[in-house]
Amino acid sequence: MRRALFFAVIVLMALTSCSKKLQPSGTKSSGGSGVVSATNQAATKPASSVMIVPEEPPTAMIVLAKPMIVIDETGTIITSRDKLPASMADKVDYSKITRSFTPAQRKNLIYRFKIVPPRVLFVPDHLASKTSWGRHYCVYKKKFWYWKKEDGLFHLDETYYQ
Repeated sequence: MRRALFFAVIVLMALTSCSKKLQPSGTKSSGGSGVVSATNQAATKPASSVMIVPEEPPTAMIVLAKPMIVIDETGTIITSRDKLPASMADKVDYSKITRSFTPAQRKNLIYRFKIVPPRVLFVPDHLASKTSWGRHYCVYKKKFWYWKKEDGLFHLDETYYQ
């Protein structure tokens, strides 16, 4: 009997605490109802002759939320030169950076980290970090460190696969 009563009290408390209000809150007036109707609100607000238009972000500025993969783990080019910034596209030499992991390196990465990370990334400046001695780096998926090279791209730290 006690268990049933205890269970009923718990259920009743849960229902009352989770229920939503049926009436919106409003300012109390001398009328006494405590709820201000939509027609009453419209009458109290002054009419504005100025129309507010939200500004659109400039189309020339593209903000990336995460790094772009340039060369994946198999050595395949994912991001072409025309998708990279113009200043960086001239420096990139795909013939030097398109390499895949060797089978032993791939097996080691899968054993240690359960995934094979991409080889080369493009990271925008607002996502990159800087060390105290001036080198730029990025941490990909909270696990893999990438360092910025002369071509402006971020390459996987060699300690992961050497």
